[in-house]
Amino acid sequence: MTGEDLTTVMDTTGSDIEAAACKPCRRTGAIGLIFLALAALSGCASNDEELVETTPADVLYNQGLAAMQSGKPTQALKKFEDLDRQHPYSQLAKKSIMLQAYSNFERGAYIDTIQAGKRFVMLYPSDPDAAYAQYLVAESYQRQIPDITRDQAIAKEALDAYTELVTKWPSSEYAKDARVKIEMTRDQLAGKEMEIGRFYLSKARHLAAINRFKTVVSQYQTTRHIEEALARIVESYYALGVVSEAQTAAAVLGHNFPESQWYKDSYTLLKNGGYEPTENRSSWISKAFQGII
Repeated sequence: MTGEDLTTVMDTTGSDIEAAACKPCRRTGAIGLIFLALAALSGCASNDEELVETTPADVLYNQGLAAMQSGKPTQALKKFEDLDRQHPYSQLAKKSIMLQAYSNFERGAYIDTIQAGKRFVMLYPSDPDAAYAQYLVAESYQRQIPDITRDQAIAKEALDAYTELVTKWPSSEYAKDARVKIEMTRDQLAGKEMEIGRFYLSKARHLAAINRFKTVVSQYQTTRHIEEALARIVESYYALGVVSEAQTAAAVLGHNFPESQWYKDSYTLLKNGGYEPTENRSSWISKAFQGII
């Protein structure tokens, strides 16, 4: 195709490139046409960039605060994002990241809250607001925890986030609530282990069941599931014929929870077989309650 042919095609399509730069190029041939067209587009892009207006940081910040106070977190978020983008190195940009996390949290956008909160903690770990940013991250995980029948990976994320908060900022005003939430989350995780353990037990898969109950005994002793976990261990070991471990689990259960119905049931199970609860202190069960494992 000749230069004149290419010019004819571009004339026919009425392209934007021609509108920007083709008229002066028709005498120079196709190669010159394309070169000048690209140059014209590049010039237009530069001009467009120069024409982009930025709003002063304090104006965007105050507009965002006003939107928050008016109960419009989505509108506030837009202002804080604009501030962060247009003035990335300003002091108000730092505050805007924190307020992005808060605005997202208020509108239930927990994934975005986690992203903004983690970013703030990473960039400004010694800032007075870092503890609150971490708290928003943990709360965002916690509010997404599903019921006990579903995967609890996000509960583990919540536990890690709360633990990081009380470890790094133990005296912060959010640490007390974080400690409460830690125990709640641990109970949730223990409950999941118990659910799976019961399932295995119902299928007579006693070793698999014991492994789940062992996790509760070893890692979640302070949860409400510990009594049942020990009783289920008694039941599982007894079914396998490993009587000494069943006796140890029952003894530990009776020592720590003598009035528990779970202990009474375990005691009856052993008694009917001609055994008594007896602790073997070299057993992993005994060591778990001695804090050895």
